[in-house]
Formats: sequence, C-alpha cells, structure tokens
Amino acid sequence: MTKIALIGTGFVADYYMTTLANYPEIGLAGAWDVDPRRLSHFCDFYTLRAYGSLAECLADPAVDIVVDLTPPESHFEINRAALEAGKHVYCEKPLAMSFEQARAIVDLAAGKGLVICGAPANGLSDAQELTARLIDAGRIGTPRLAYAEMEDGPVFKDNWTDWRSRSGAKWPGLHEFQVGCTLEHAGYGLSWLVSLFGAVEKGQAFSALTFPDKGPGTTGLALAPDFAVGCLSFRSGVTARLTCGLAAPRDRSLTIVGDKGTIVVRDLWDDRSPVHLSRFDGKRPLLQRLAALFERQRGRVLPLRLTYGRPVAYPAATTARSLASFPSRIDFARGIAVMARAIGAGETPFFSGERALHLTELALALNDGAGSFTPRSGF
Repeated sequence: MTKIALIGTGFVADYYMTTLANYPEIGLAGAWDVDPRRLSHFCDFYTLRAYGSLAECLADPAVDIVVDLTPPESHFEINRAALEAGKHVYCEKPLAMSFEQARAIVDLAAGKGLVICGAPANGLSDAQELTARLIDAGRIGTPRLAYAEMEDGPVFKDNWTDWRSRSGAKWPGLHEFQVGCTLEHAGYGLSWLVSLFGAVEKGQAFSALTFPDKGPGTTGLALAPDFAVGCLSFRSGVTARLTCGLAAPRDRSLTIVGDKGTIVVRDLWDDRSPVHLSRFDGKRPLLQRLAALFERQRGRVLPLRLTYGRPVAYPAATTARSLASFPSRIDFARGIAVMARAIGAGETPFFSGERALHLTELALALNDGAGSFTPRSGF
C-alpha cells in the first residue's frame, strides 16, 4: 500500500478525501496545516493523524508521497522541502509561481530519483479517455482546431462567503481573486489539450483585470487578472484557443474540429461528461435539424443551445466511484493513484516532470498576458 500525507487542509482537501475512497491501495498517514485550528477540525472530521509540524510530517518514514494542497505561493517551498526529505510529491497547480522555480523543482526531483506530479487529474478522466479513443480511431479525421472554455461564471456576485467544503472549510474567495482564476483554473483546460495534442510550440497570451471591484473585502487588494485568453500552436499541428475567466456565464466545454468531423465535450469538470460526435458526411440528429428548420422559418435563434452532434456511449463502469459534488465532478485522487501505480511499476507518470513543468509554464504565460511566447519546456 502506498502511504500519502496531505499538506494543506483547506477547501480543496475535501475533494481529495472524497475521491480517495476510490483507491483502497492508497493509505493516508496523516495531514498537516499551518493553521492549527483548521488542521484540528479537518483531522477530527476524518479521524486522521494531525502532524505537529511540517518537519514531523516529512520525517515520517511511512509516507511515500506528499500531496501539496497549500496555496500556490507556498508550492515551491513545500515541494522543495518534501523532495529534500526524500518524498515523492503530488502538487496542486501550479508547481510554483515562476518558471525558474518550477524548473528548479523538476530538476531537484530528477536529481534525487524522485517523482513530482502536477494536478489537475481531470486530464486523466473517463471523458478524456473516451475522447482520445475517438481521435485515435480516426472518427473526426486529423484534428485541426480546438476551442477550450474555462469560464466559471460571475462567482464574485454570488454568496461565495457562505460556501463551505464537506468538512466545513471556507472557500478562499479573496485569495483566489488575488492569485487569479487563470492559475487556479487554466490547468483544467491545458491538461486536456496537452494530453490530447502534445507540447505547445508557440503561443499568444492576453490577460486583463476586467472587474477590479469584486465586492466587500476586496477594496485595496491587489487583484490578479480575471480574464485570460491564449492561442496555442501545438507541435502536432493543432491550433487551439483557451479562454479562462471569472465573469462570463459558466462554460467548461471543449470543441475539437477535425477534417472529417467534430467532438464536443460538454464539461471538462465532469469525469464522465457527455461527449458528442458529429461527422461532416453524416446526418445531424433529428432534434437539431428541427431546431435549425424552426430558426430559418421564424428568422430568429431559439432560446436554447443544443450540443452539436450525437452523444457517444461510455463503456459500462466496472465499479461505482465517489466523486466530488457538482460543479466539480472530478476524480481528484486519480492523479495520485496513477502516480503511485507508475512508481510501483518503475514507469514515468503522465503528468510528471517535464510535462508538469510545461503545464505550469503555459498557465503562467496566460496569467501574465505574456503576448507572443515560445515555451522553454517541452517533452
């Protein structure tokens, strides 16, 4: 059994606790948090061991993998300390707040013969596997173009101060507004794009703070961009556009256009999201044809949006899995499980090392609005 320790017991930690139930081969040795009250409440809720310090956690010989769930600005120091202590590391996005720091972490892991993996795990989802199979089978021909949306809606207009995790942790809204939705969320789209199409060769990035006033408590804070868009050219020949925002209506879809058809993934935050396929030489579904006829006859667009194409059936699930509640229907712990299995087999986990560094570099470029950029990382 692989033993892990959680560093950070805030809002996202509950997502990991919920989905760890899917992987009985992963044992939880304990947790640590810089906030003693938050740590105590979390460990009491889940009946876990609470380490007295970070040093105590990292010195525990039972721990194989440290799972870094701390705020992004802490990732570099926590990851470095864990690697120096001889632990493998699974880190929430990004690996660090600068490319240089992320590069140093990846090099440190390689030098010590350790593995560092980066979230998010939605790039390992059932929906991603289904989409990859459709592409590999030539169902849409050669992929040419992709549109990835990562819009989470105007959450700062919602009652976010009342949001609580399963164990009662507050959603860290003010911190997210300061770090930025791009560093927090762009990875959900980037992990899919990179897993399907490989490394980015060059890109164009733009970001902006479009809503500087996000309500009570935000006055005087240095807020990060709440909108970012990147146009990415992949070495494989695919061109993609990724948008990430915190104001536009919720849309977490992915559209892939090939020379023979189109795939639409309805929600990248859903482990088994509906996946729709259409062929240019095929007939559109009846409801879509009727809707198009109605619009032509009435001369106006219907007040609804049908997902293009026909839904593709998933293989029957062998076992029921525990997932976080909507809107985060992601198997968060799958990334840890995939990592543990790869280490046990002497293999390289998919989202580790150079690939994890690449995802971090792309997210940083989008967040910074870097203009034209050529990634320094690759795989």
